[in-house]
Amino acid sequence: MSFIETKPDSDFSIHNIPFGIISTPSNAAPRVATRIGDFAVDLSVLAQAGLFSSVVADAQGVFSQPTLNLFMSLGKPVWSATRKLIQKLLSASEATLRDNKDLLERAVFPINTVKTHLPANIGDYTDFYASKEHATNVGIMFRGKENALMPNWTHLPVGYHGRASSVVVSGTELKRPQGQRVVVKGEAPQFGPSLRMDCELEMAFLVGTGNNLGEPITIDNAKDHMFGVVLMNDWSARDIQAWEYVPLGPFLGKNFGTTVSAWVVTMDALEPFLVPGPVQDPKPMAYLAESTDSAYDINLEIKLKPAEGSKYSVISRSNLKYMYWSFAQQLTHHTVNGCNMRTGDLCGSGTISGPTENSFGSLLELSWSGAKDIQLEEGITRKFLNDNDEMILAGWCEKDGVRVGFGECHGKILPARV
Repeated sequence: MSFIETKPDSDFSIHNIPFGIISTPSNAAPRVATRIGDFAVDLSVLAQAGLFSSVVADAQGVFSQPTLNLFMSLGKPVWSATRKLIQKLLSASEATLRDNKDLLERAVFPINTVKTHLPANIGDYTDFYASKEHATNVGIMFRGKENALMPNWTHLPVGYHGRASSVVVSGTELKRPQGQRVVVKGEAPQFGPSLRMDCELEMAFLVGTGNNLGEPITIDNAKDHMFGVVLMNDWSARDIQAWEYVPLGPFLGKNFGTTVSAWVVTMDALEPFLVPGPVQDPKPMAYLAESTDSAYDINLEIKLKPAEGSKYSVISRSNLKYMYWSFAQQLTHHTVNGCNMRTGDLCGSGTISGPTENSFGSLLELSWSGAKDIQLEEGITRKFLNDNDEMILAGWCEKDGVRVGFGECHGKILPARV
């Protein structure tokens, strides 16, 4: 238990201790923080007071950085030791911070008074396609039930290289993208704003320590290279994507914006929520074969507030445990050819859909490519997103009275630039 009040349903109990980047009215410089309950704790202030000298060399320099990259580059032993020390400093039985009124006033801020920033300098961004349910649903829509999954899908984690420059932090508004799309099937394409704007319910991991070129990361140590996980909405313009994606895959239909949550939840915090993943048939090749549980029991929700409405509607409830290819398998496969990962690289899961219609992770699936209405509060319906619609992705784990969550991943679609 912490001396800082934390509500029972808070995503940010002392069992979590995520890492993020904040600025405050009194100090506009972005720097490293953690969050507990409804408060952000400025780690640069605690470092200045010498509280991290036993676990982080030059802690003040590390935690005064505008991104987490330097901290993430220090490796898992440092991440784990730092998290444990923060838990100790915030515990009700520890006087060091609890009884230092001056330090508390300089380091602890109500969350509604801070601004959060993109947590990492993302050098490269890869998006996978790791949910069998999602891949099957999309395949049925576009190729028919008999050819829903491509022949390679059950043999390897399919992925593509995304655009890192347009990854933004939760709360950032995005303009509706424009591009070529076919409005009437069989007719020539037209240029204009996307008419089929969609969300994608994803999670993503940030690479902490990378690997040298030509030296793959193995399945046995993949988790040690992953710093933590965020919620991710990989916004999609389905009509632009449908016209452009053959033969090289998504381009303008995806690269206009990807939103991630502000607080990075560490792999250590997620460890208690490991569960067996889906049965993989055929058995993965030896380099992808796992000997321990590698799926995470993380509850996920999509909430939609239409522009003309006043309420959010929960339109999907899914879970990361449905994901067919694990994060460890994704990272291992990414590097098996010798590809070098770097600190801050972002790897998305792909849309996480479950086995039932109310657990589908995109509007494309929920509306079955626009064939059905999605029912919202106040009698409003949607097939795809209208201008000024808002979306929130939420995620949390819960077990034996312990809750660890991710907060919200919020976004809003503004009208296209004319």
